[in-house]
Amino acid sequence: MSSRRTRHSKNRDDELNGLVLKLQALLPASSSSCNKTRVPASKILQETCNYIKSLRTEGDNLGLRLSQLLDSMEKTGVDVNIVRDLLQQ
Repeated sequence: MSSRRTRHSKNRDDELNGLVLKLQALLPASSSSCNKTRVPASKILQETCNYIKSLRTEGDNLGLRLSQLLDSMEKTGVDVNIVRDLLQQ
């Protein structure tokens, strides 16, 4: 019974390690200290959270900038609906 638990625990640990390595591979090189060296899972998870937060902020900023551009286009007489249709494609 105990060997089955040990195998199950090792399989789970291997799966978690594999997922952490996949996360590390998705991080930009500048964000992850060294993609080739062993980095603690906690550090990779923290870097992943920070990266997701930065992507969210960047997306919000881009959305705001796009909104400003569309507003300025309306003021200059550009048909903004055409631009919106193009952006939705």
